[in-house]
Amino acid sequence: MEKYFGNQMKRVAILLAGGSGERFWPVSRKSRPKQLLALNSEKTLIEEAVERITSFISPQDIFVFTNEITLQPIRNVLRNIPPENIVAEPYKKNTAPALAFAGSFLLAKYGKELSPDEISVGVFTSDQRIEPLVGFQKTVELAFGFVENNPKIATIGIVPTRPDTAFGYIEVPVNFKEANESILPVVQFKEKPDVETARFYVDSGRFFWNSGMFFWRLDTFLSQLEKYLPEIYNKVSSLVELLKDKTEIPFSGSIPEIENIYITFPDISIDYALMEKTRDIVVVKSYFDWDDIGSWDALDRTKPHDANRNVNLGNNILLDTQNSIVVNESTNGNIKVCCLGLTDLVVVVADDAVLVCHKAQVQNVKKCVEAIKQEENSSKWL
Repeated sequence: MEKYFGNQMKRVAILLAGGSGERFWPVSRKSRPKQLLALNSEKTLIEEAVERITSFISPQDIFVFTNEITLQPIRNVLRNIPPENIVAEPYKKNTAPALAFAGSFLLAKYGKELSPDEISVGVFTSDQRIEPLVGFQKTVELAFGFVENNPKIATIGIVPTRPDTAFGYIEVPVNFKEANESILPVVQFKEKPDVETARFYVDSGRFFWNSGMFFWRLDTFLSQLEKYLPEIYNKVSSLVELLKDKTEIPFSGSIPEIENIYITFPDISIDYALMEKTRDIVVVKSYFDWDDIGSWDALDRTKPHDANRNVNLGNNILLDTQNSIVVNESTNGNIKVCCLGLTDLVVVVADDAVLVCHKAQVQNVKKCVEAIKQEENSSKWL
């Protein structure tokens, strides 16, 4: 095992950046999902994510997997990443097929020089607020170091700060606030809870938030795929063959040769397919502050407030309005928005659409998108 110590392995980063532009509608669209929005700072979320990762991994070893619609927009904002490292899936098939495709891509790219047990992979997210950087680097180093020395998967567990019902949770066997260990075995993954269950989770000290970040040696991932997802694993060698000599080409869409294989894959997340089944998984305690930028109410935690606890972004006038989020994204501020007597509402204005909802309903904005899809000529609003 000594060969896995230190930085002797090839460390690579995978960013999954598909997205369908639903949670932050009407500002986000299919061609501009949330990772292409500047929701946390002046930079887009995906730019922030890559900036964090390049503090410990070379841009040449960072790979972004997206779809054909967002392929070029992402290349446009990530100028420091080689364009051939930003790759489109031919079909939207959820995270398990996406990560199997990513693993096949890495085998095709590095396979001539490196074996799968010499490649360690970090799977990162492109839609989260993470700070400070030094704490993130420390946590990632712990995760990489563990999987490079052990044939296991590691995930990062976020220390919860509130009983949030929008996140999944990870249970560990001891109270992590009292334990000295930074790396703990996973008892089980828990789906998004109701409020009372979330309170119990947080109070117990045995439940982390699930960050959605994973780490593994490539050989470990392949062996887990073989055990739990053979219908995908059995196609990996064929994918690798088709991808040979193509990993250095910045295709304008997806790679045509892989479509016939990809379409046969099940639509399933990596959490359901593998993480909730395997016993070869640990959780690394986070040493950074974290938030998932998952819906409009996240702006309450990332943007400054006025004296009445409003987030006010754009060309707006707020009168007798409290605890609301008002975002005016009209081109050049051409639309003036005036809010009078509002409490606990979200108002979002784009050039061609307006969203008004209660803060308690922001997790259901997708319902608006689904309703629009039923209308004739709906594509112009999506």
